[in-house]
Amino acid sequence: MIKFLFAGLLFIASASIAQVPGGAGRSPGGNNQNMNAGHFYGKIVDDKTGRGIEAATVQLRGTRFDTATKKSREVILATVLSQPNGDFSLENLPVMGSQTLRITIIGYKDYEQKVSFDLKRPSGETAPGQDRMAQMLSMVDKDLGNIKLSSNDASLGNVTVTATTAMLQLGVDRKIFTVDKNLVSTGQTATEVMKQIPSLNVDIDGNVTMRNATPQLFIDGRPTTLTMDQIPADIIDKVELISNPSAKFDASGGNAGILNIVLKKNKKTGYNGGIRAGLDSRAKVNLGGDLNLRQNKINISLSGNYNQRLSKGTGITDRHNLIPAVSHTYQRDSTINDGYFGFFRAGLDYFIDNRNTISVAANYNRGQFKSDNYQILDTSVNTNSKQDSLVTELNRYAHSLGVFKNFGSQLSFRHNFAKNGHDITADLNYNSSSNDNNAVYTNKFIDNKGGTKYHPVLQNILGNGTNKFFTIQADYENPVTDFTKLEAGVRAAIRDFDNTSNNYYDSTGNGYLFNTSASSHYKYTDKVYAAYVTYSFKVNKWSLQTGLRAESSNYNGTQLSKTIGGKDSSFNVKYPLSLFPSIFSTYKIDDKQDMQVNYTRRINRPNFFQLIPFIDYSDPQNLSVGNPGLRPEFTNSFEVSYNNNYKRGSNFLLSAYYKYNTDLITRYTYRASNPLKTGDSTFFSTFQNANSSTTYGLELTNRIAVTKFWDNTINLNLYNSKINGSNIQSGLTNQRVSWFVKMNNNFKLPKNYSIQFSGDYQAKTVLPQSGGGDGRRGGGGGGGGGMFFGGGNAGTTQGYINPRYGFDLAFRKDWTWKGGNTGSLTLSVNDVFKTQKFSTYTVTPYYTQESERRRDPQIVRLNFSYRFGKFDATLFKRKNNKTEQGGQDMPGTSF
Repeated sequence: MIKFLFAGLLFIASASIAQVPGGAGRSPGGNNQNMNAGHFYGKIVDDKTGRGIEAATVQLRGTRFDTATKKSREVILATVLSQPNGDFSLENLPVMGSQTLRITIIGYKDYEQKVSFDLKRPSGETAPGQDRMAQMLSMVDKDLGNIKLSSNDASLGNVTVTATTAMLQLGVDRKIFTVDKNLVSTGQTATEVMKQIPSLNVDIDGNVTMRNATPQLFIDGRPTTLTMDQIPADIIDKVELISNPSAKFDASGGNAGILNIVLKKNKKTGYNGGIRAGLDSRAKVNLGGDLNLRQNKINISLSGNYNQRLSKGTGITDRHNLIPAVSHTYQRDSTINDGYFGFFRAGLDYFIDNRNTISVAANYNRGQFKSDNYQILDTSVNTNSKQDSLVTELNRYAHSLGVFKNFGSQLSFRHNFAKNGHDITADLNYNSSSNDNNAVYTNKFIDNKGGTKYHPVLQNILGNGTNKFFTIQADYENPVTDFTKLEAGVRAAIRDFDNTSNNYYDSTGNGYLFNTSASSHYKYTDKVYAAYVTYSFKVNKWSLQTGLRAESSNYNGTQLSKTIGGKDSSFNVKYPLSLFPSIFSTYKIDDKQDMQVNYTRRINRPNFFQLIPFIDYSDPQNLSVGNPGLRPEFTNSFEVSYNNNYKRGSNFLLSAYYKYNTDLITRYTYRASNPLKTGDSTFFSTFQNANSSTTYGLELTNRIAVTKFWDNTINLNLYNSKINGSNIQSGLTNQRVSWFVKMNNNFKLPKNYSIQFSGDYQAKTVLPQSGGGDGRRGGGGGGGGGMFFGGGNAGTTQGYINPRYGFDLAFRKDWTWKGGNTGSLTLSVNDVFKTQKFSTYTVTPYYTQESERRRDPQIVRLNFSYRFGKFDATLFKRKNNKTEQGGQDMPGTSF
């Protein structure tokens, strides 16, 4: 059975490309010519000088069936001359059986070696067809290394290249979930993709948490200024969850871990591409297309997406104020966000030779959204009567227009040494984002008799911001022996942020006046420098990886004066060099079972918004101020995991984890004098270092092929979070045992129909602790003036989230036409039963508050995709391409 699968995988491209036409031509001898997809390459060198040998005759011999004699006979399969630098490449080779490599040149001893592709069953029976295709193509691409010619025989041991890509994969420092065939997120954004992935939790605003903390967002292994709702779902290949990152990765992010989104990238020879189109029940469209051209040493990829969005939300906030007098505020609001965004991406790869590649990539993202928000806020006071007495009704209408732009670019170089896995990479990354916002607020005050209490107050806020993020890094990897590996690297990250908010008020009807105290202009520079080294080795069934990372950072912030002749205010915070060890130990019980134990130390440095010591007056009812005295939060993380591929198509993953934080950065509310109104007081939101926090839990993930047509994945997280803030306020603690469960069902029906049904349930939990990134949506870089579909989350010692649950459903029909072109039609609906409701409860010494929100239930989407192309497998397989299968420069340690 597996041989037929091997042959089939070599006949077809992945589901994202075109399939080779059925009935392709056969040779007279009956051998299928499409089986000739093998590729041997290497370099011929002088064994004493190490210099390449030019014009050596490289010949590959094998056997073929002779239809005349009905016997196998030896034939020459390929012959080439080595290039001036000694490189040679033999292509279009049979992938089955054993061959003989023979090299001859005058002045050197003849060289002969048995070679083969050593095809093996792909690791991970649960891998989807596209991943099995990638594994197979990797197996039939083989680097024979440097072949040394001299008067003595020089032999080269066989090199076996294998790949491990399963639907649910346990690596030494990460878990990988393939999402390429996820149906319910088709035509949407990365936010909807994350809702389907085990271990991740997504709230109503799209904020993503992993084990109750916000992870850092990476794109193809590098930090980004993009946010989740700016990344089209259709361009995502897979997602890597690194819950406890090793010393190789940024120590920043505290207890949050890393979420790496791997984008689709095609390097298959020839041309191939696709087009996509969709429509939802609110008459909003999404369009997309991609094209890949590969010829000889050049690979060019282009893609573009255009998404329209119409989002509707409703909310209720009920607050009971305890001081200075008992009062009650009740707020009802509804919001409509209408807009679009476009995402364009281009890449160029130049294969200098077999072992050197230069790549250039860039993406551009632009969007525009209009928001209309209606609020009714009733304020009443407690009287001697049983009912509160209405004091004021505020009718507030807000209209805003926001435009964002994002540009990202990368220049990278990769050199592969002769030994498999021995390489060095270097890259430059530049990302920038900008936002421009124009918001107009109309406030009307109604008294308890229905009359006008005050003159309407008009407010106009003009805001803009930029965020520039530059990183440079180099990484070195060397498998010293078959059982040891050394990795090292250096990295510098510099970010410049600039934000302006100008507030204008009209409370008399005589026109807008600039309000200096409610306006702000600040900027900062954040610099982080790091170096790391890891060493891995294997002894029998044990694999061990140890690592050490060193990091230092500093902030330089300035609040620019908004008055003529005024003075700017600056502050500087430096964090000295800190060391961050990590250790990962894996025990291979047998071919199906692994156990892993790991420990890391990480840091969560306060971001600029948490440090800035200047009051933000943009919302006069809720003032906020940073705390320049915040200390970094350090996290010690322990994790034990067990993985079992207990039967074909099935995985079971069990993880137990414990995290201890010192100086946890937590949100805190207090009451103080109102600087805008003499003799009055108001609430301030700020950040404090709590004494400590602990988080421990148990995570179980099981994927099982229930029947031939039904597979089920279920993920259960049970955890306890405790925050000790007694240093802030006596007796201030917050603790709650909580859990959430996610399930995903996929059904394959006759005639290429399929169904996906997924759901999740979140029990009552404490509000998430602060995590990686800068506190903005989805853990991404973003920012530069704010986004338009909700804000970020941060930890608090003063509240919890109520239970919630919801279900999504999707149907798909697939076609394959003559010539190998394919098409898919997908019908999906989110929150099928309209049960998703996000509600929170907050308690402070000054007030208690309950809030409830709903957003975009039961949206129906219809999407169609069409794939086309002419695919030649023979040049798809190059050693330089291997990182594309797991995300750029994000390899796990394996032997």
